[in-house]
Amino acid sequence: MLRRRAFVGMLCLGLWVLAGPAVRADVQLHGLFTDNMVLQQGMEAPVWGKADEGEKVTVTFCGQTVFANAKDGKWMVRLKPLKAGGPHTMTVAGKNTIEIKNVLVGEVWVCSGQSNMAMTVNRCANAEEEVANSKNPMLRLYTVPRRIAGEPQKNVEGKWVEAGPDTVGGFSGVGYFFGRELQKALKVPVGLIHTSWGGTPSEAWTSMPTLEATPEAKSILDRYAEAVKNLPKAMERFEAAKEKYKAEKLPAWRKAAAEAKKAGKPIPRRPRPPRVPYGPGHPHRPAGLYNGMIAPLIPFAIKGAIWYQGESNAGRAYQYRTLFPAMITDWRKNWGEGNFGFFFVQLAPFRQPPTKPEDSAWAELREAQLMTLSLPNTGMAVITDVGDAKNIHPTRKQIVGTRLALSARGVTYGEKIVHSGPVYKSMKVNGNKAVLTFDHIAGGLMVKDGDLMEHDGKLKGFTIAGKDKVFHNASAEIKGDKVVVSCPEVQKPAAVRYGWANYPIVNLYNTEGLPASPFRTDNWPGITQGK
Repeated sequence: MLRRRAFVGMLCLGLWVLAGPAVRADVQLHGLFTDNMVLQQGMEAPVWGKADEGEKVTVTFCGQTVFANAKDGKWMVRLKPLKAGGPHTMTVAGKNTIEIKNVLVGEVWVCSGQSNMAMTVNRCANAEEEVANSKNPMLRLYTVPRRIAGEPQKNVEGKWVEAGPDTVGGFSGVGYFFGRELQKALKVPVGLIHTSWGGTPSEAWTSMPTLEATPEAKSILDRYAEAVKNLPKAMERFEAAKEKYKAEKLPAWRKAAAEAKKAGKPIPRRPRPPRVPYGPGHPHRPAGLYNGMIAPLIPFAIKGAIWYQGESNAGRAYQYRTLFPAMITDWRKNWGEGNFGFFFVQLAPFRQPPTKPEDSAWAELREAQLMTLSLPNTGMAVITDVGDAKNIHPTRKQIVGTRLALSARGVTYGEKIVHSGPVYKSMKVNGNKAVLTFDHIAGGLMVKDGDLMEHDGKLKGFTIAGKDKVFHNASAEIKGDKVVVSCPEVQKPAAVRYGWANYPIVNLYNTEGLPASPFRTDNWPGITQGK
């Protein structure tokens, strides 16, 4: 009998041990809280994760000790505003204890957008030198894995790393160069959270409630609903095309490539595999990337965001006038930090010839971006001098990052610096001449010719039209702090445009060497209106 009781006791003990993980879960931290992280200075910093129901979780950091009891398996504490510095150690204790080491306090920025934000340092100009000289323990990097989701996600898998030759090469070039310049100027730690996906439109990065409340997004949501309805047939065609690709196209290319290599000839381009049909698994899914790659970051304390996107919306520029500001407002609302800094890159020049000189979808998209400056605490990096006629991904991302950092320093951080190139303000007609005034002229306006121009000291890129709406190449000259535009064919000017092309050749700058944004003085219907 005693042996039987002992056996039963041991069996119960064994079952209790085996059941242990189900009844005792370790305290867990959200995936943004790892060694080497940066916490935002000067504001409350949320720290959160998972734990057993009712479990008391204590967070100790920089002389603060705060605690919370887990509810519904979740807990959150808020650290009081922190001062820049470090490294520090964070301790999180419940039934278990976690130590997060090498933590800095400074400025945290989100870096998002499509392929020009995703483009890594390794693919940028002077990559080898940039990577070799990148060691900076005051600059920390975090990359969000690409993910599409139908509902807002709660967590993210990644880790913070110090900037250096082993980590910088695969990080966003624009993000890195922005962070490097900001850290150098502010002399405090900087943390960058990179979350981007090439070839994606702004509606994929906007939450569904905001899209549903935006009338201009109705056509997007209707198209998506139709795509979901037709998805079974679309998937059948996709699977058939995928099989054909594997069985025919890929083997044929491999054979042709081998023959070309043997003959010393250029290897033909590898055929592209068929694309996943538009629907739930497509990166263009409305709110899909917001759910998978932005929502999991909220409410991590940040100073602001930088954004490089627009190419995928260029055919719908008039719609972008609403979609882009709606996305920015959406992020700000959901983060709950007020109007945090938001700085974006205007589209670079790229050779996609329009049907007529005055027609340009890319110019209309740049105009929509320019109009977004009406939102508070925003800024725009103009890069009309950084484009590549044959490459939609220009490689001189150092200039892009530097101009974004200038914008953030001037607007968000309030530094008394020139942070923008000239921005059109008003036009006055004086006889047969149009007289233009600008904001952000710094010490004055100037001509700065680029590599593709004749260096004759003349302003380029201006056109002028009368009421007939026919545009003519115009003469333009700087008169004091104004630009005077005229053309013999136009005796009564009605409108002036500057840089109104997919690949504008322009050279108006301010004395700080920052280029003027393309613009138009008219509001005549454009080619993307109604799309």
